[in-house]
Amino acid sequence: MSVELMHSFTEENYLKIIYALALRQQGEVTTNALAEMTATKAASVTDMLRKLADKQLIHYRKYQGVRLTEEGERLALKIIRRHRLWEVFLVEKLGFGWDEVHDMAEELEHIRSDELVERLDQYLQHPQFDPHGDPIPTPTGTMPSTGYQKLSEMVAGAEVCIMGVLEHSPEFLQHLARTGLTLGCCLVLKEINGFDKSLLVQIQSETALFVSHDVAKNLLVS
Repeated sequence: MSVELMHSFTEENYLKIIYALALRQQGEVTTNALAEMTATKAASVTDMLRKLADKQLIHYRKYQGVRLTEEGERLALKIIRRHRLWEVFLVEKLGFGWDEVHDMAEELEHIRSDELVERLDQYLQHPQFDPHGDPIPTPTGTMPSTGYQKLSEMVAGAEVCIMGVLEHSPEFLQHLARTGLTLGCCLVLKEINGFDKSLLVQIQSETALFVSHDVAKNLLVS
């Protein structure tokens, strides 16, 4: 029996969240950040971190933050790979919208059959990105680098294309679909409002649209 079968769904979710937070914060992850992301009391988070540390999946010292061990990162990337492949399958083969698949993939990602995952990858013809523009880790556990930047970091006059999103909530994705700000959409940043940092963009040389700062900071462009 694989040792990985001993890890609970909750433990796997924590590894994935720690990985994502470490990327976002570019360093160790705090207990408070984990409590906010998991909507869990800090005491419960601490209990889980002790369990993960006992399994040598994280480096953890109270009040000093958390980081994944080499094994913890390997498992986190494996879970992320499964999640993103299932999202591709649900959108491309079953016809679900990109705003519908996150929660389904959250459940499917815990199916631990390596053979199933690799056959799924082969069936999908080895996709490199999921429906939200997120890179899919390789079978060997490497996360491809994209070099994307946030739309909110661009300067007036920039010509960019939307390549990914940082926010995956259905409400946010539905808003993007309504406004035409979907993956592959190219636009020109015409103006930046000095008061609220909202943007005036021109989409594919036609439609002019105001984009709030909150939306712009969750859009990845190149």
